[in-house]
Amino acid sequence: MARRSTVQADPRIAGDLESSARPETSAFDARRPHRGWPGSGGRWLVATGRVIVWALILVVLLNGVIAIISRFREESAPSSVSPSAGGVTFPAEEATAFAVQFANLYLDLNPDELEIRAARLKPYLPQDAADQFGWDGYGRMQAAYIQPYRVEHLPNDPDDVVVTVSFQSASRRFLLSVPVHWDGNTASPKFVVSGRPGLLPAPGAAEIPVLAQPEVDEVATAELRPQLAEFFTAYASGVQLNRYLATGTSLPSLGGAFTFVELKSVVVPVGGATRWIQAVVVWGVPSGSAPTAQPTPTEPSAAPGRLEQAYRLNVEKQGDKWYVKDILGAGQAVG
Repeated sequence: MARRSTVQADPRIAGDLESSARPETSAFDARRPHRGWPGSGGRWLVATGRVIVWALILVVLLNGVIAIISRFREESAPSSVSPSAGGVTFPAEEATAFAVQFANLYLDLNPDELEIRAARLKPYLPQDAADQFGWDGYGRMQAAYIQPYRVEHLPNDPDDVVVTVSFQSASRRFLLSVPVHWDGNTASPKFVVSGRPGLLPAPGAAEIPVLAQPEVDEVATAELRPQLAEFFTAYASGVQLNRYLATGTSLPSLGGAFTFVELKSVVVPVGGATRWIQAVVVWGVPSGSAPTAQPTPTEPSAAPGRLEQAYRLNVEKQGDKWYVKDILGAGQAVG
């Protein structure tokens, strides 16, 4: 007779292995508080916050670098007005007047007046300076129309400036840079030319841009031409000028200093009853005889002169006539 085994089957092996090996969690889940979903949405917020923080840090660093560069440029660049030591303002106007006077004497190179030039330069120069201050006494040069151009206050040198003046010699413009030292006295400042001046070419003439021509009102131009001729005749002489002025307008005249010769050109743009126009006028320069539209060649000092001038006029139409409200110098060339 077969004997039945008395060994009891292990519950971890027999039956449902998965259910027997996993602890019961239903009661635990019921007790655990709900914390929300810790998925990709949370990571996105963290990443966005980091980007914003780094952006703010970069902005702060960039502003600091810009401030340092700007401060360096301000300290190294020359300025026209700069305080001297102790916060005292450098007397730029007085130094400029000193340099202009010096330039008038320094640029007068005449070998026939060496002693005169040396004596005139002496009040501007250091005591040990050479009489002619760099000129060997040969050659000739004359300068005219000497005017202040700029004042440069060099960094780390509060009592020294470079005053530049402009001048004309023959048919050319030049610049002369004059180093000037100040003694620091504000009540009665003293100056001296502290080094050799430097001649520089002056900047050339600027180029005028080409502007589009306005649409011309031919009808208004035909109406204005004869009336403008009468206006400019009265404007030159001052006789009955009010007849050609708009109501409430008062303008001074040239008072007979010139005479009206001709209206060379008129530009009347399309517009309303009030508009700005441009005109080129030929004035007669008095010389003892009346100017004509086509003068004959004679002695220049006896012949009447002709001088072209350009104007802008604000005109207003009242009825069938135009009246002048204002007259100004023109901008670019017209006609």
